[in-house]
Amino acid sequence: MRALLSVFDKTGVVDLARGLHELGWELISSGGTAKAIGDAGIPVTDVADHTGSPIMLGHRVVTLHPRIHGGILADRDDPEHQADLAEHGIDPIDLVVVNLYPFRSEPGIEMIDIGGPTMVRAAAKNHAHVGVVVDPADYAGVLDEIQRSGALSAGTRRRLARAAFAHTAAYDAAIVTWLDRTEPADESSGSLPDTVHFAIERVHYLRYGENPHQIGARYRTIGATSWWDDVEQHSGVALSYLNLYDTDAAWRLVHDLGDQAAVAIIKHANPCGASVADDLATAYQQAFECDARSAFGGIVAVNRVIDDSTVEAMEAAAQADVVIAPGYADGVIDRLRNKRKNTRLLTAGAPTSDTLDFRQIGGGFLVQDAHHFAAGRDDWRVVTKRRPTDQEWADAAFAWRVCGHVKSNAIVLAANGTSWGIGAGQQNRVESGEIAATKAAGRAAGGACASDAFYPFRDGIDAAAASGAGVIIQPGGSVRDEECIAAADEHGLAMIFTGERHFLH
Repeated sequence: MRALLSVFDKTGVVDLARGLHELGWELISSGGTAKAIGDAGIPVTDVADHTGSPIMLGHRVVTLHPRIHGGILADRDDPEHQADLAEHGIDPIDLVVVNLYPFRSEPGIEMIDIGGPTMVRAAAKNHAHVGVVVDPADYAGVLDEIQRSGALSAGTRRRLARAAFAHTAAYDAAIVTWLDRTEPADESSGSLPDTVHFAIERVHYLRYGENPHQIGARYRTIGATSWWDDVEQHSGVALSYLNLYDTDAAWRLVHDLGDQAAVAIIKHANPCGASVADDLATAYQQAFECDARSAFGGIVAVNRVIDDSTVEAMEAAAQADVVIAPGYADGVIDRLRNKRKNTRLLTAGAPTSDTLDFRQIGGGFLVQDAHHFAAGRDDWRVVTKRRPTDQEWADAAFAWRVCGHVKSNAIVLAANGTSWGIGAGQQNRVESGEIAATKAAGRAAGGACASDAFYPFRDGIDAAAASGAGVIIQPGGSVRDEECIAAADEHGLAMIFTGERHFLH
């Protein structure tokens, strides 16, 4: 039996080589791998000696040789293949152990592995006869099975072949992504690439999917990590699909609210409360009071370490499904855990941002650059006779940020750093405004009304005035903008056009 070992990551390879040698296997290797095996006192044949051809082109050509690939690809059940091996003096290779250059961590032309993927794919294709191992975590299991059974089973070889093809697919995807980032974009295709190649791996199964009868799991891009990988859960049952989806929305919103202490409460991916204040306890209390009924079973995200004062406010409020924070003061976790046994308490780092946003549709995906606020106050313009006061500017900026995280059609009524009324996901903007006004119940009087898209008719302006808003902030761009501006002037409102729509579906 014969094994070829050529690995960049040498973790465990000497132990594997020693175990195979003790079973009577012949070992073939090259470069650093051969040196590591040889230095351990284990007999090994260098690839150049095996092929009879020197290493050339600065190590670019080492294993690309018929004596290597013929030995890997030969179908042992095909008499013609056997005859070819005999005629050309090619020895069969029964196990290929290869892992590739670390392209993701050190991208560059010289990190594009050629010989490695070629051997991996050849062995995986011929998995009916050849085992292929690309992950050091598989070494122990592979060696144990050979020791017990004398060979790898067909099922093991198939499993390893699947892992090998996934490994090379992810490797090629990383190279394409790097080329997209470093080469000039094709102007004919805009700023999005002609093709998108990504490979994702399952991290863990979730408690269930969107509903309990559905299976759910979290996946991540192979070779990359996100803030989710460092989340620590301190209490409560396992997280479900919607727990992660809603927590992600809450965590992104609370980190988009500026430098003050901030709290966001999410229910079904929509904010039902958001507030900023000088201290976290006040921000929490105000966010909860925005819509106390909806806050039950919601996701609470905070951008400060949770202290005893905030816990006191939480203990008097409705139970949350998830609380996520950058940290907890001493004793706080035990206090919350004892009071809210079913609440998942999470610690997390700041959210990371993806470059592209994907949404699946039948037979494919919709792709866009990820949601972000491109226009700022310097881009906004006041279109009414009355200009906003300093407090109205602050309320408008806060309401606009929250509104960008609310499902369309979205209307947010806010005052003094709190979103007192949120209308989300309605088929028309007037009803969203009515819902927001009902929830605000006058608490946003003198504050701001934010709309994620332009008002198509003046009835939205009239509704904002009826709610008590002092300033309206909206994208503008309607054919009836002049009519809406006139309506705002009639009511004595200030109105700001951002020039930027923020639909969110």
